This record gives sequence, C-alpha cells and structure tokens, in this order.
Amino acid sequence: MDLPESSTAKNGRQRKTVVSWEMKDGEGSYSSSLPMEDEALLGPGHEDDEGRPKGRGGIGTELGSVSLLLFLYVLQGIPLGLAGSIPLILQSKNVSYKDQAYFSFVFWPFSLKLLWAPLVDALYFSRFGRRKSWLVPTQYLLGLFMLCLSATVDSLLESDRGPDVMTLTAVFFMLAFLAATQDIAVDGWALTMLSRDNVGYASTCNSVGQTAGYFLGNVLFLALESADFCNSYLRFEPKATGIVTLSDFLFFWGVVFLVSTTLVAIFKKENPRQQQHKKKKKKMMMMPLDESQGVMETYKLLISIIKMPAVFTFCILLLTAKVGFSAADAVTGLKLVEEGVPKEKLALLAVPMVPLQILLPLLISKYTAGPRPLDVYYKAFPCRLLIGLGYAVLVWWTPSVRQEKDFPLYYYAVVLFSYAVHQVALYSMYVASMAFNAKVSDPVIGGTYMTLLNTVTNLGGNWPSTLALWLVDPLTLKECRGAAAAQSCGSPEAAELCSRMGGTCVTSLDGYYVESLVCVLIGFSWWFLLGKRLKSLQDETPSAWQCRTHK
Repeated sequence: MDLPESSTAKNGRQRKTVVSWEMKDGEGSYSSSLPMEDEALLGPGHEDDEGRPKGRGGIGTELGSVSLLLFLYVLQGIPLGLAGSIPLILQSKNVSYKDQAYFSFVFWPFSLKLLWAPLVDALYFSRFGRRKSWLVPTQYLLGLFMLCLSATVDSLLESDRGPDVMTLTAVFFMLAFLAATQDIAVDGWALTMLSRDNVGYASTCNSVGQTAGYFLGNVLFLALESADFCNSYLRFEPKATGIVTLSDFLFFWGVVFLVSTTLVAIFKKENPRQQQHKKKKKKMMMMPLDESQGVMETYKLLISIIKMPAVFTFCILLLTAKVGFSAADAVTGLKLVEEGVPKEKLALLAVPMVPLQILLPLLISKYTAGPRPLDVYYKAFPCRLLIGLGYAVLVWWTPSVRQEKDFPLYYYAVVLFSYAVHQVALYSMYVASMAFNAKVSDPVIGGTYMTLLNTVTNLGGNWPSTLALWLVDPLTLKECRGAAAAQSCGSPEAAELCSRMGGTCVTSLDGYYVESLVCVLIGFSWWFLLGKRLKSLQDETPSAWQCRTHK
C-alpha cells in the first residue's frame, strides 16, 4: 500500500544511489556518464579534462546551478504527484477497479525510460544545447498540457456517466511520459552543470527536489482540495469546497512551467566551446554517445546484456517476484478510501514516514554492503507477504470502527504503524536488490547495465499491480437482495435493474480478499521454489555477469 498515491511503487517511489544513474522510487533514470556538453559556469579555460567546470571554493560558488537543479527536480515531481492523487479522487467517485487498472498505466513511463533514453542523449540541436534541446520543449509541453487540462479536467471528472477514465489516462500518461523525458535530460545536464568536486550534490537535488515536488502535487493538493480538511484546519467559516480545485492547481503549475522554462531558455547557457558539428547548425543531428558507440550500438548492447544466462535468469525472477505483493500494494489504499477513510488524511499519513524513509536505507545498507545482499531480500520476502495479509485484516476491520463522520485517532495510529512496518520490509528488499545490481553490473558499461536491471525491477512491480486492479471486480460476487424477482448484480446494467425492481446489490464476496489470499499463496510458492535460485545467483562468478563484448 502506498498511502499517498495508492498505486505504485511506488513502488514509490523509494530512492537514490549513484550520481550518474539516479533512481526515483526505485526507478532507474537513464543519463549518460560519457562525455557531454558542459555548463559555462566559470568561462573558457576553467574546465577539467572532461569538460566539467572546475570548482573554486566549494559549493558556495555553484549555488546558482544547485538551486536550478533543485527547482527542475521539484517541477518534475509535480505532475507525478498529481497523477498519484487521481486514483484516490476516482475512488471517491466510485469508479470500477477495472478503470483503476486502466489508469495505472500512467505510472509506467518512468519504468520504461530506457527505451527512448539513448535518443534523448544523442539527438539535439547543437547551437541550442544538448540538454536544453529536450528540456525546454518538454517543459513547455508540460505547461501547455496542464493549462489545457485545467480547462477540461472538471468535465472529465464530473460527466453525467461518471469520470472519463480513458481520457484522463491518456492525458496523464502523456504528462508522465514528458516528466520521464525531462528527467533524462535533467539527470544528464546535472553531471556537467556542476564541477567535479560538487557533482555529488546532483543526487541530493534529485532526491530532495522530487520528494518535495511529489509532496506539493499529491499531499498538499489533496489537503487543500478537501473541504473537510480546509474547514477543520484552515477556515473560520465552513464552505462546501476546498481552497483549491484540481483545475486551479493545474492552471497555476502550468503557468509556473511556462514562465520558468522561458527563463531557463533565455538565461541558462550550455558551454559553447563544446558545440560540435557546426555545419549542421539548423538540423536535428545525431551525436555519438562516445567516440565509437552510437544509438543503435547502445540498443544492441542492451540486448546482448539480456541474453547473458545469469542476467536473463535474474530478469525473469525480478519480473515475477512482486506478484505476491500486488494486491496489498495496489489495492489496499483504494479499499480504505472505499470504506470511507478520507483520502486527504490517508495522504497526510505519509508525512511522518519521510524521516523513516530517509533513515531506513542507511540502516539497511550495513547489512547489504557485503558479498551476499540478496540474503536480506530473501529474509524480508515472507515478512512482506504476511504484512499483505495484515493489510487485508485492516481493510476488513475498518467499517467496524468508523464513527459518524470520521475514524478514531487510534485507528489512524494502527494504519500508520502498519504502513511503517510495511516500509521496513519494502526498503529491505529495495536496498538489497539495488546493492546486488551495483555489485554485478559490468563496470565498463555500468550505467546501461544498472538502468536495465532497475527498469526490469520496476516492470516487475508495475504489471502485477495493473493486473491486481483489473481482477478485483471479476473476482467480486454481488447479489440482489429485496427485489421482487430473482436478479443478479454481475454488471452495471444488472445492478441498475436490481435497483429499479426495488432491490439492493450487496457484496457477498469481495475480490480484494480473494486476491490477497491468492497473492500470498503465489508469493510463498515463489519464495519456496525460486527464492533459493535467486540467492544462488550470488554464487555466480564475476565473468558470468560481464558483457560478452568485453570478455
């Protein structure tokens, strides 16, 4: 269960490792660590051998660049946070879980960036700048999308036939795709915008910026959009609506994107000394990723890595390992909203988790730094499965403790404790898998290697979550009670007919509980049958993980 967004990962979004290959919520972010254009911070003659500006006097001399990176990462988190809030809004409007499954595809682009990242890294206008060629158009499109969406989002959510989920999915998928593309460009620019001495701050900007942006777009928005929250804490006179609406929020950030992008385009320059192939000034041109490797070579390299037996086995295990957690992670938060838990309070429960999410990787890393990090993964696996059963019990218990307008304080304490325990198990597996990825990645092509493994890891969480949402409704059994004649409730039309005949559709078996049990059984089967195979990969020789082109 992800309290802020009730969907992924988020898989969340969990979080960071090395400088040149960032991870957001466990997601590998492609950016080339090979030679690239530099930022003209100190003028000609003040670059190192790799073209990076030399640091003079520590981070104080580069506060402008650090501030810009931080701001860009905050902007990047805004559309992700907004996308994460939509499932909770849809659930409060009683959409089907099939519709939630459709919308879950919105969270896939950040896990698929590797497919188009080499293009972003290699195609650009040399006169405008390698990173700005993608960053500026992408952010303009994000701003325009938000402005256009602000004018139509209310009609999409409040139509006579219910929310237009398919259109919402398409629009927010494009927002996520653009944010993922922006992430590639910003990550790449971060490596050359800062000097060698200060380039480590890029990871800090990434972590803090995206977390802050997600908080603004998700937790803050849900709080300000809630009439109950605003009336309780922010107003003296109650009103029927919150302080802001989704359209207001989208319009505001759309304007911010457009204005800030214009300022970056005008005032932030990339180093003209590094512009290459000037004879193609006005054409989009392809620059090699290094002196011998182009875009096609990069894709061929990825395929060659996947074909290696050890890597192929590891990828299959990563793609199937999270099936056992899918019901708990993807559906629990939505079920709590369905049972009446206010979505804004559910989101706010994530705030106390921030210190825990910062400390957990540090505490767990001492156990995963050795030669067998997957031992931690293996031990945490059954604990996380049992926590999933605990979530099912929590959902079952929720209606019985609901009071007239809200839930008692001890209920939220139980939810917070459950979420904290879940985070311990989740981060134990996350840090262990990232440690193993770093351990086996061929250092000659470490960036590509790491991003491939991170991408597979995220896909292993995305597809089970989407499938879990899809299957909730088919596995749910409802019967019509009180009707004059026998009537089923197997479809919306049948339910409407039941109501016209004076009956009421009552859930006799909730598909969520069926999924929770089945997923846990599948998870324990995976643990018994394949868990030891996963651990045995740690016994492979280093040569088993080296790319064949480098053997």
